[in-house]
Amino acid sequence: MMEGTLTVVNQKREQILQGAMQVFLASGYASTSMDRVAAAAGVSKQTIYSHFQDKEGLFKALMERVTFDRVRNFLGEEEILGEPEVVLLQLAEFFLTVIADQEYLSLLRLIIAESVRFPELAQLYTRSVIQQGRQLLSRYFQSRPELDIADPEAMAQIFVGSLVSYVLAQEILHGKETIPLERDRVIASLVDLMLRTKKRES
Repeated sequence: MMEGTLTVVNQKREQILQGAMQVFLASGYASTSMDRVAAAAGVSKQTIYSHFQDKEGLFKALMERVTFDRVRNFLGEEEILGEPEVVLLQLAEFFLTVIADQEYLSLLRLIIAESVRFPELAQLYTRSVIQQGRQLLSRYFQSRPELDIADPEAMAQIFVGSLVSYVLAQEILHGKETIPLERDRVIASLVDLMLRTKKRES
């Protein structure tokens, strides 16, 4: 495919995703139809189907756009590279910046609200966002034997889960008005926890 054609395809895909975001957030998952997305995006329904197989595929692409795609752009690599002292701090700061973004929070609220009627949405989020992030971080922990982490996958879950729970408590459940806690304190303590084994040896 020629570069110009590829650019047009990417622009059309982004146009569809922007329209889909508007409709999903305004109408909820159940009431969102491809007709509504097509109208919001200014494209034909057939164009949407040429990019995304169905509504679930469209929603998955939307989740990846506001989460994992940003992580990939941040890393610039398929794998995490660098010294733990720097990498873990940057990852935590970036992660909290991404998931505290209003677009992301709005999407997360939708997933939580629809999870009872549509458990597949929560499962889709878990598979396409949480699982990928956990696997990526787990591989990094495995590549750094100096951290002496016995269970890299569990530690990756602890790292990611701590950041997610912080955002849920502060942003989704309005904890920043009742039990505020500075993000820098959370990040510093979490990174310190990950590095304790290395610090003891040095």
